Amino acid sequence: MALGFDQIGITDTQLQAEEAYHQAWIANGFHGEMDYMAKHGMKRTRPAELVPNTMRVISARLDYFPPNALASEQVLQDSSKAFISRYALARDYHKVMRHKLQKLCEKIQGNINQQALNFEYRVFADSAPVLEVALAEKAGLGWRGKHTLLINKEAGSWFFLGEIYTNLPLTIDTPASNHCGTCKSCMDVCPTQAIVAPYQVDARRCISYLTIELKTSIPMEFRSLIGNRVYGCDDCQLYCPWNKFAETSREPDFAIKNGLDDISLIDCFSWSEQTFKTKLAGSAIYRIGYTQWLRNITIGLGNAQTTPAVVAALQTRLNDGSAILREHITWALAQHQINHRQ
Repeated sequence: MALGFDQIGITDTQLQAEEAYHQAWIANGFHGEMDYMAKHGMKRTRPAELVPNTMRVISARLDYFPPNALASEQVLQDSSKAFISRYALARDYHKVMRHKLQKLCEKIQGNINQQALNFEYRVFADSAPVLEVALAEKAGLGWRGKHTLLINKEAGSWFFLGEIYTNLPLTIDTPASNHCGTCKSCMDVCPTQAIVAPYQVDARRCISYLTIELKTSIPMEFRSLIGNRVYGCDDCQLYCPWNKFAETSREPDFAIKNGLDDISLIDCFSWSEQTFKTKLAGSAIYRIGYTQWLRNITIGLGNAQTTPAVVAALQTRLNDGSAILREHITWALAQHQINHRQ
């Protein structure tokens, strides 16, 4: 496609079935400290309440798996390295997707002007109360996997989703059918067993939530299980059989930046705040901030092989101004004391 999208689908705004599912998820507390999930009320499941006059949703797929990335398994098996979720190795996807969606709207506007129709729209890129997976499934882009991510039969799940809410009565596409069958690889491989039932993720146990959304102390029970995953977790996708069909992204903005696919924990831990801001400007990682980044790196160092260099690196920040960081460093050093005694 001219704008670089890998697939486009159109659906209506009827999400009654998803509304009951979403409300039950909130009621179970599975959203953790993501209070905004509950605060938005029904706007997430009723598009016209979020954007008045919405009749249709245009759902877009944009593949992101970066070409030439060091194999995820290789990084995960090397405790000296920092594993970063594949989607965050390049430019912030929010900006890329939003720009492309806006360009698509401009093209639609050009055609609409010739027909004297009133085109109302609003674009979204994981930035508002939108049930993007449910809408994409209804629009025929794929089906919800047991890990709750969207899976496409020809493209796996390494892609972003974006939406255009519009008042145009466009022809809708046929919803996708589910092809997970009896497979539960994603459930079995999850390091923290966050997929508590098929199509049910308890965010409070999810490493992506713990390293990105959680702003406070990471619970003790999950620290060792996190391993060297310092930003997000891809395990449920890495082991999904459908991802053998996935292709690398053709989008130049999703090329790896600053060697983030192959970087050591010690190097990351040595960054000053200015270095963090310089290296990660324009990255999705930038949003978590410097202290949270160091907190996550500390967990990785605590799980790394015990070496003088690892211990020395941790000790350099024992007097850091952040109480949360000091608490995590104390835990990490204690892990190495235990390893040394063994």
